[in-house]
Amino acid sequence: MSDQITPEIFDHLVDLAALELSQEQAEYLRKQLNNQLKAIHELEAIPLEADIPISLHGVPYTAAESAAPRADEWHPYADTQKILAQAPQLEDDYIVVPDIPHTALK
Repeated sequence: MSDQITPEIFDHLVDLAALELSQEQAEYLRKQLNNQLKAIHELEAIPLEADIPISLHGVPYTAAESAAPRADEWHPYADTQKILAQAPQLEDDYIVVPDIPHTALK
């Protein structure tokens, strides 16, 4: 993954979100998103031991107070064709989502 959101990626995201931004607004928002991404990378770089308990707002949640969180493991669904059969339209085993018409807000 790139360390920054490039203008090309940002423009693509703006198109997906159907936003209308001036050049100044777009550059400001892209800069702010890159600053947030930089902060996330800095937090990821902090070494943490695996046995550090989960906490929320500085209050530790022990087994006596809350059930243990489930392990973050991927479990594939055994019959994906059963799920895909429910979709109204498929293309190469991907669900085709109709385009949402965009209208200008007043």
